[in-house]
Order: sequence, then C-alpha cells, then structure tokens
Amino acid sequence: MSDQLTLEHVRAAHARIRDSIVATPTLHSQTLSKLTGANIYLKFENHQFTAAYKERGALNAILLLTEEQRSKGVIAASAGNHAQGLSYHGTRLGIPVTIVMPVPTPTVKVMQTESVGGKVVLHGETFDDAYKHARLLEAEQGLTFVHPFDDPDVAAGQGTVALEMLESIPSLDMLVVPIGGGGLLSGMGTAARALKPDIGLIGVQAELYPSMYALLNNMQMPCEGDTLAEGIAVKIPGSFTSEVIRGLVDEIVLVSEAQLETAVSLLLQIEKTVVEGAGAAGLAAVMAHPEIFKGKNVGIVLCGGNIDTRLLANVLLRDLARSGRLARLRLTLQDRPGALFKVMRLFNEHNVNIIEIYHQRIFTTLPAKGLITDIECEARDAEQLQGLVDGLDAAGYKVERVELNK
Repeated sequence: MSDQLTLEHVRAAHARIRDSIVATPTLHSQTLSKLTGANIYLKFENHQFTAAYKERGALNAILLLTEEQRSKGVIAASAGNHAQGLSYHGTRLGIPVTIVMPVPTPTVKVMQTESVGGKVVLHGETFDDAYKHARLLEAEQGLTFVHPFDDPDVAAGQGTVALEMLESIPSLDMLVVPIGGGGLLSGMGTAARALKPDIGLIGVQAELYPSMYALLNNMQMPCEGDTLAEGIAVKIPGSFTSEVIRGLVDEIVLVSEAQLETAVSLLLQIEKTVVEGAGAAGLAAVMAHPEIFKGKNVGIVLCGGNIDTRLLANVLLRDLARSGRLARLRLTLQDRPGALFKVMRLFNEHNVNIIEIYHQRIFTTLPAKGLITDIECEARDAEQLQGLVDGLDAAGYKVERVELNK
C-alpha cells in the first residue's frame, strides 16, 4: 500500500468534500439479486450533480490547492466526467478551470462542460494530443494540472465511495469496481481493505480496452475500438494507480460490448436508473461471471449516468432484439402482385406487429423477377417470434434472421 494513499487520506478527503457532494444511496436490488444469484447492492453515483463519481476526486484535489494555485487556476485534459466535475466545483469555488479536449469531441460534451463553468480549449485529434497541449498550457500559464486518475489526492476523493458503501452496508463481501485509469479502484480498494481486510475486490474492464488487465498479467493486448464504456476506455493506466491496484485487487474480469449493453438495459428496466456504459460494467461483470459472486453480498458502483440519449435508445432496442422481442426477418419473394399480401396474412395470424418493410430489387443476386424483403417486427417474446418463423417456413418461404452480435 502506498504511503501517499491510506485510509486516513480517504477519511480526510471525505471530511473535506462531504458537504459539497451528494451522499448517494446504496440500495439492495431484489430483482437483480434473484437474476444473478448474488445479493446485489447498488451505489447510485449517477445521482451526483454532474451524474458521476468523478467530482469527488476533483473536489478533493482543488480543496488542497494553495491560495496562489487557486488564483491562477487549474487545467485538465478530459472529454468526459472529470471535465464536468472539475469545472463545476472549480467554478463554484471561484477557481478558473480550463479543460483541453480533442477537436472531434462531441458538441454535447463541450456544452455540458461549459454549462458548469469550464473554459474549453479544443486541440488535436486524440486524447494524447489534448493531454500534451494541456501540460504545455500548464507550464506557460502557471496553472495546476489536475489529473483525472493518476494522482493520490484524486484517488483519495474517489475512495470516499467505499467509505459510504461500507457505512451503509457493513456486511458487503465484495466490491465490483470499473477500471479505466484506476483512480476509483485504487481509492476504494485502499479504504475497503483497511476497513475490512477480507473483502473481495474485483475490477472490471471492457474487452476492447483491457489495459490494466494486460499490465497486471504481463500480457500484450490491443486496446482499441468503439466501446459503449468510453468512460473506462483508457489505453495506458496510471503508473501510481496501477501499483496500488496490483497490491489490492483479487481479480480483474473483462466484459463484452453485448454484456455492457444488456446491463445498461437491465438497470433502466429494473431499477429505473440511467447509467452510461462504464457505469453498467459492474453489473455486466456479475452477470458474465456468476460463479465468482454467487451467494455473496456484492456492492456495485453505478459510477456514471452520462449517456447520449440516441445511443441509449439504440442500446435498448438492440437488447429487445437479443431477447427475441424485436427481429428483422429477410424473405425472398417473387416480384408479383399479392406476394407481400400473402406474407402479411401470416404475420397477422401469429399476431406479430410489423414495424418497417424494406424492399430490395436491384442489388441482389436473385433473378430479375425476384426480390428480397426485410421486415422489422415486434413480438411478445422469443417463442411467439419462433412460431411466426416456423409458419413462414411451412408456407414455403425462405426466411433468414438478421442477427446482432452476442
């Protein structure tokens, strides 16, 4: 354990920030417990003002600044929750905040950061470009750089999540914590191990960005791709945080994109709470690796709720498709009057609702008198949908399901 990050540091951070952050609830989920075979307790960090735990660490770091540092201001490179947390609390305390973001950053993230008081500088095509420019501005303007994760003061602030969870539910056997750069798990793990030495600590990463997993297992693994969990899509974990985590974590597990999507959907449907991909990673891990958690009292951190509404809609619809309630069926028909009408009668007989119909006559390998028809439809459940497919087969139609990734 690092002498820069101890239970005392986390407790001191909590005393500093507790009056300015939301003491989010830790609540038992009966339905998710039944579904997973573990006793699931959810920590709703998506209820923070900026909808993420990141403001805990950011606030702790800026409260430790000298008066001179406060007057000159702080700077960070971030296109996510750290930007909003630092901007909100810095502005609230009268501290100038500059956030450097890559040029392709979605406009909504720029606007969210500016709306809570941050000055946004767009620079470079990648996060690395933005980070280098932020360090250059730090030196040129005498600003103080507040790292999103690789900083003991930031990690101590994040560790206050564990204090609150164990105070609310002392019987927790395990904590499941998403890992990007490692600030949350290093802080939470330090506090939890000191308070309850036998507690299980499980880290979670997206399969597309297994950077901490690869580092601690001495492996070379690619870190790239368009993950739903962009909040933990970190290619290089912190040097400080990785050493802390190395001495704390029991296991790091990986979750797929489909598992992340399912977890986001379940949390909205069952708990009526909106989480981003990274925020759902803990639940995704419990569902993907039930043997680790079965029968245990498991604490899961819903670490953030900042997800684009259009993306959320896509995730929900894709989950309906995986569950068999939505489908796209591809049929080969003859291009003649009444062909589609005959198919529609079968949909009606099986009480399956048609949402969209797409005809393709030109770009096919079929003869000129043939056509491909894609029909998007909605069923009560997978069994009803299968009944329709069987009925189409029996009527002589060639039917193909357009599948999503599993």
